[in-house]
Amino acid sequence: MKKKDGNQVFGIIGIGRFGLAVAEELLARGKYVIAIDQDQQRLKPLYETDAEVFVVNDVSKESLQDAGIQDADIVIVGIGKDVEGSILAALNSLELGVKQVICKVISEDHAKILRKIGAEVIFPEVEIGKRTAIRLSEKLAEDILPLSEEFSIIQIRTPKELDGESIKDVKLREKYGITLIATVKDGKANGSVGPDTILHQDELMVLSGSNKALAKFQESVAS
Repeated sequence: MKKKDGNQVFGIIGIGRFGLAVAEELLARGKYVIAIDQDQQRLKPLYETDAEVFVVNDVSKESLQDAGIQDADIVIVGIGKDVEGSILAALNSLELGVKQVICKVISEDHAKILRKIGAEVIFPEVEIGKRTAIRLSEKLAEDILPLSEEFSIIQIRTPKELDGESIKDVKLREKYGITLIATVKDGKANGSVGPDTILHQDELMVLSGSNKALAKFQESVAS
């Protein structure tokens, strides 16, 4: 697969639920995708898309090279239970020159080995669980993106108490130590926000800050 207009190419090895979800989202965003799996049935949902689809017998360097994985800027390894296959796919991708390899992992030992060979790791189930727990425990948050143990970005419906107020009047930074990144209305984000931005109840607020500061703000406006 050749890049067009400098667009990134993503290789996805292992098209289970996780790999398929990643592939479909990348395709929806106009990215170029190389999808690889041993099971033709798993690849079926991608046959009618713009993805380059390859059925391989194994994840050897030769098989991955034949599929063009070396052309990918980023490779996502979605192989889960087959730990050996996951490690081999990551190692061979790296040896073929892929700069960034991200692997779905199922245990700390699995993650430890992959980190040692230079791959990045994610625990999808753990991340979803954390995100859900935080969202459910928050007063107003409709969505949340934890960036670290102490810092997050949240999305909340603008409280009616703030309807018609400007950012400088609400004093988000001075009073709460949080920052308004953007407002969202009808699915369209506006990142051009400043002290004179007026808040509206029919919009969403995208806020960043420490978890303590964000919780303090929500407690204040929800009380």
